[in-house]
Amino acid sequence: MRAVDFTSTAGPAAQRSMGAAVLRRGGEVEVAEVPVPEPGPGQVRVRIEGCGVCGSDLPVWQGRPWFAYPREPGAPGHEGWGTVDAVGAGVDGAPAPGTRVAGLSYHAYAGYDVVDAAQVVVLPPQLDGQPFPGEALGCAMNVFRRSAIGAGDTVAIVGIGFLGALVAQLAARAGARVIGISRRPSALDVARAMGASAVVSLDEPVVERVEALTGGALCDVVVEAAGTQATLDLAGPLTRVRGRIVIAGFHQDGPRQVDVQLWNWRGLDVVNAHERDPAIYLEGIAFAARAVAARRLDPSPLYTHRFALADVGQALDTAVRRPEGFLKALVTP
Repeated sequence: MRAVDFTSTAGPAAQRSMGAAVLRRGGEVEVAEVPVPEPGPGQVRVRIEGCGVCGSDLPVWQGRPWFAYPREPGAPGHEGWGTVDAVGAGVDGAPAPGTRVAGLSYHAYAGYDVVDAAQVVVLPPQLDGQPFPGEALGCAMNVFRRSAIGAGDTVAIVGIGFLGALVAQLAARAGARVIGISRRPSALDVARAMGASAVVSLDEPVVERVEALTGGALCDVVVEAAGTQATLDLAGPLTRVRGRIVIAGFHQDGPRQVDVQLWNWRGLDVVNAHERDPAIYLEGIAFAARAVAARRLDPSPLYTHRFALADVGQALDTAVRRPEGFLKALVTP
């Protein structure tokens, strides 16, 4: 990831400023006026239309000890989308100014961000006017691709947040029988709306309920999408012999323990579905853009909370609290 020049006085944007969120310390953010960044060689500048709030933003907001403060203006926003408005030197084949894009943008809690030209995805015209938090949608698409879910599979999605809901919808539309598992009543309603044929509350005896629903066969694929020890503990007992566990939740708060004895005895395949290759991230974003444009994927009901940039702290607090009905917050400049 290339450093962003927020102090350059060269170029046509030199006399312009923008609002950008600056995390001074954990739980403390201000929207500061900073210069509009200039695109360097190989970069494009994107006028940000909006940015999703990701679960991975929350540790830095909470002030976990491994972060240094203050953060750069606009960080850690990385689910941005918007319109190209300037192109740096030496860029061949970059999207022209006026082109709507999403991509690997890392300072998108701001009015503008600069992005490597090779790391943006042009959005189809069918998406004009629609929010498109590309990194989040691409992540869901990559999880689904790695899960190898097919028609006729019985699939449990453990944790119906934004990611779990998208994977549930993709699995149901692929012809799988989906069982949505979550705690909040509103999340179970979302699972049904996304195509789940059955839902189970985490407050119930989950394994027994799934055994009853499947006639004792259990699930071909279990997607753990919450990122907690408790949901990981459920994944193995829900998976049939020679089935597949897909770890999609973001486990970022310390080591985990797993029941290797059970996993080994049942001969389970275990897939860690987080990508680290930027090229694969971009593939996922492009796949997601095409899927939404073709109406094979509809994330619109999942954008439950919207905040102005001035209220970015409230957006992050809401994502931490996850009130009833919350799935995804979007921040707009």
